[in-house]
Amino acid sequence: MTLTFAKRLAVADQRDAHQQAANQFFEQARDQAHSGLISEGGLLILKGLDQERRAQVSGPQVMQLIKPRL
Repeated sequence: MTLTFAKRLAVADQRDAHQQAANQFFEQARDQAHSGLISEGGLLILKGLDQERRAQVSGPQVMQLIKPRL
């Protein structure tokens, strides 16, 4: 099973969207921390880390590539 070119582009777009969301969360966290809202900034950092994780794992997983035996 191979990925089509369109599918690879969709995965890349999804990965980029997650990374952009992470960067936005980190910027918001920095602004919150500068304002003295440390707890809110910490929550935004966690959301950013979640988006980074999603960016790393987006795309086909190994189990999806294994052809089941019938």
